[in-house]
Amino acid sequence: MKKAAPVSRSGRFAAGPSADVARFTESISFDWRLWRFDILGSLVHATMLRKIGIITTAEHRSIVKELEAIGREIHDGKFTWKPELEDVHMNIEAELTRRAPAGAKLHTGRSRNDQVALDMRMWLRCEVLDLASAVRDLQASLVGLGGRYADVILPGYTHMQRAQPVYFAHHLLAYVEMFDRDYQRLLDCYQRVNVCPLGCGAIAGSTLPLDREMTARLLGFVDAKNRPLLCQNSMDAVSDRDFAVEFCAHAALLAVHLSRLAEDLVLWSTSEFNFVRISDAYTTGSSLMPQKKNPDVAELARGKSGRVIGNLMALLTLLKGLPMTYNRDLQEDKERLFDTADHVRATVNIMAAMLQQTTVNAEVCQAAAADPLLLATDLADYLVCKGVPFRQAHHAVGTLVGVAEKLGKPLNLLSLAEFQAVDARFGKDVLGMFELQSAMHRKQLPGSPGSKEVRKQLARWRKELC
Repeated sequence: MKKAAPVSRSGRFAAGPSADVARFTESISFDWRLWRFDILGSLVHATMLRKIGIITTAEHRSIVKELEAIGREIHDGKFTWKPELEDVHMNIEAELTRRAPAGAKLHTGRSRNDQVALDMRMWLRCEVLDLASAVRDLQASLVGLGGRYADVILPGYTHMQRAQPVYFAHHLLAYVEMFDRDYQRLLDCYQRVNVCPLGCGAIAGSTLPLDREMTARLLGFVDAKNRPLLCQNSMDAVSDRDFAVEFCAHAALLAVHLSRLAEDLVLWSTSEFNFVRISDAYTTGSSLMPQKKNPDVAELARGKSGRVIGNLMALLTLLKGLPMTYNRDLQEDKERLFDTADHVRATVNIMAAMLQQTTVNAEVCQAAAADPLLLATDLADYLVCKGVPFRQAHHAVGTLVGVAEKLGKPLNLLSLAEFQAVDARFGKDVLGMFELQSAMHRKQLPGSPGSKEVRKQLARWRKELC
């Protein structure tokens, strides 16, 4: 049987939209997830309407009772969403009005324009805080893994070529710093999400004596001194999606950082590197090759960054040509926002869990870090301390590397005579420059991968994250 077209809800139209238009324009298939905040906003709006005398105490009581009942039914999966009612707002309001006649007064002084802006802001406030907490857990996993292998040294790389030795923990702490900037950006983003648009109506507010400060306070839109935070321009309030773009931008950068970490883990887990072993629980096999152990979780984390970056681009493109104020195009913002929040949070959580079950092949790392070429820069510094200009010292060490390659000898096995043939200022103590632990102790600058500094940073982050 063909479903009847929905009935018009406006006196302006003789009939509702056609069935195909209803299908094309509905958003309940994705905006249903705003239900908790839609109900909360309605409860507070009703309380404000009672205060200013638009509804009676009895009407308020019946509205609250039925809204709470609808909320329980949605939570329990017993509520029937009706696509012909388009969105979460009309589904809840229509059911409320069916149960309580006073529900017809609830939309007084309110538009779906400020209603959806309110719901999205309240939903996003929770998402921002949940994601920020998850980022903290990821940082703790990185610090924990670094702490368990605090003595392990491996090569640091530039251009994917061995460069200088660093502690494994120092490498992980670089990501801790990266994710801390993400954490701080999320908290900063929260300040601009946490502004209340309710009471701005469709575009021009209301002639009714709405108490916007009351609703803002009751909904938690307040600053540190409990002062209400209100959108100050009704036109901007209903058309603003900067808060969604900003969140998606921060999430995209977070996803890029996750992707970089994932790439390191993918490389380190290869047979060629063999620096780490990812737990079987976070890898998969091959449908054809029985020996394979693939880092699929890390690869998917890397891949999801493209999805999240795409969501940001979609939002920016959506907004770039819109005139003031609300346009139906804005309905397209939610899926991009929801998708970003869901996938970034899931990736942060799975990466944190995977790191907790990742182990380090310390002997392999130490063998790689024992490459004497990693200390070539230390040799240049040695000459600098003897009064040699750095450019000359750099050239001399480069010459030594060439000599070692020509002789087929490791750099640290050149004789003192061979060192002095390049520069007479090399003394007997030069061969001691290749002792790796001593080299790490020599690095004492703040932020360096020196032994004391890395221990200090691990302790700092343990305290910060506890």
